[in-house]
Amino acid sequence: MHTLLITVLVIAAIGIIAIVLLQPGKSEGLSGSITGGAEQLFGKQKSRGLDKVLHRTTMICAIVFFVVAFVLAFYY
Repeated sequence: MHTLLITVLVIAAIGIIAIVLLQPGKSEGLSGSITGGAEQLFGKQKSRGLDKVLHRTTMICAIVFFVVAFVLAFYY
């Protein structure tokens, strides 16, 4: 059981890393703040398509990671 939990933890960690690297940046950096990037702060922007899938997959991997980490810390 311990080996299974460690394996799931490692897979979730690698999954989080890979998915976060695949996601596009949300900020335009300094040029966005100078040219009026603050307009998007109050605008309605919903994730669509691949961004939505990546966001949900990141959340699922993060939840799995933390639950398994807490189980391992509590029982072992």
